[in-house]
Amino acid sequence: MSAMSLPVVAIIGRPNVGKSTLFNRLIGTRLAVVDNLPGITRDRLSRRAEWTGTEFHLVDTGGWVPDSDEAMDGRILQQVLHAMGVCDLAILLVDARQGLHPHDQTIARELFREGIPVLLAANKVDHAKLEEDIPEFLSLGFEKAYPVSAAEGRGVGDLLDEVVSRLKDQPRRIKNPRASVGGEEGIRVALVGRPNVGKSSLTNLLLGEDRMIVDDKPGTTRDAIDAPFKFHGQNLVLVDTAGIRRKLGHHPDFEFYATLRAMRAIDRSDVAVLVLDATQPIHKQDARIGSLIVEAGAAVVIAVNKWDLLDKTEGTMGEWVRRIRDDLPFLSHAPLVFISAVTSQRIHKLPEEILRVHENNSREIPTPRWNEVLAKAIEHNPPKSRGGGQRPIKIYYANQIKSAPPTVAIWVSDPRRLAPEYGRYLLNRFRENFDFEGAQLRLALRKS
Repeated sequence: MSAMSLPVVAIIGRPNVGKSTLFNRLIGTRLAVVDNLPGITRDRLSRRAEWTGTEFHLVDTGGWVPDSDEAMDGRILQQVLHAMGVCDLAILLVDARQGLHPHDQTIARELFREGIPVLLAANKVDHAKLEEDIPEFLSLGFEKAYPVSAAEGRGVGDLLDEVVSRLKDQPRRIKNPRASVGGEEGIRVALVGRPNVGKSSLTNLLLGEDRMIVDDKPGTTRDAIDAPFKFHGQNLVLVDTAGIRRKLGHHPDFEFYATLRAMRAIDRSDVAVLVLDATQPIHKQDARIGSLIVEAGAAVVIAVNKWDLLDKTEGTMGEWVRRIRDDLPFLSHAPLVFISAVTSQRIHKLPEEILRVHENNSREIPTPRWNEVLAKAIEHNPPKSRGGGQRPIKIYYANQIKSAPPTVAIWVSDPRRLAPEYGRYLLNRFRENFDFEGAQLRLALRKS
């Protein structure tokens, strides 16, 4: 995994030009690194995307209405401004059917004023005749406009080619420091979670000093900070990130910005520690953060903090285990540590688990062992076709194609027809036979 976070590409434009449709189209046409990636339904604010081997974060923003007095338009504007503050490239989307609009001119001016690299894309060009009206948009100050139809996919490949070319050729606007001190690097560990779950207190305890500002007021940490420490002679680097919140008062833009920063931290980390608050129920935001960890391929540990504040019985820990498994099923492979950053209860277990899951996520299994497990799994439960088709599917063999995260390729007669639940069945059999606790074991289907 790279020590640098992925670049960010934001889709910006006035309302109803098709930004979300283009967002969904670009995500849908990415060449997925992960087959059958577990996950949850969450908002589509941002997603990882890939094109011709280049990965980036794609961000969908709300419709920008310049000079509006409406409160909602003002909140959307704040979100867009935050996106502009962190993005490396913007796609200014306009509506080819409606033609040039004064708001397009205002938005273009603001993007140029901020010095943001911008591509101009004219949407809703569903047939060649509509391309005749594209030149009028060049008056916005662009040398070229890319005609696309987000609904039908027309021209999207050309736009993505240019996006990738720009990301490769131009310097990053947001510089991301490597996790190093004095030239040393270590296992990068991101502490992530909702605000006020105790991430900074936990960081200070592990470091043995008050490196992070600690306050019971949510949102104290505003930027990701790297801090090195050693555990049993092993170099580690902690990244304490701003809490990812669903909302702050009536300003969802804070959550938007915090999420992007946390995504960057997870991207350049080897291990992510999802910190939960033992005094609070599991929130949708906990699940959302967990899905970001899975998507990034980082090893994972779940730390349930503030354990000292609970009135516990013999069944309290078991109840929490069940709660996590029910509410975060896609993290069922993650080890759990019940800790207190205030009393230091079981704090030594956390770095132990971090080192263990990092080793598991880097594990390489010999090909014969993969195929031994595969053969037994097929014998016990023959492969099933998607939709219950009658034509049998043949699975030939398995081999590991990468580590961190460990990815096993399954060579089959027709990957498109293999039922998703059968892929999950194979992943579970592999986990039962090999120690991949905390690792993001992935399955890649290949046509033989």
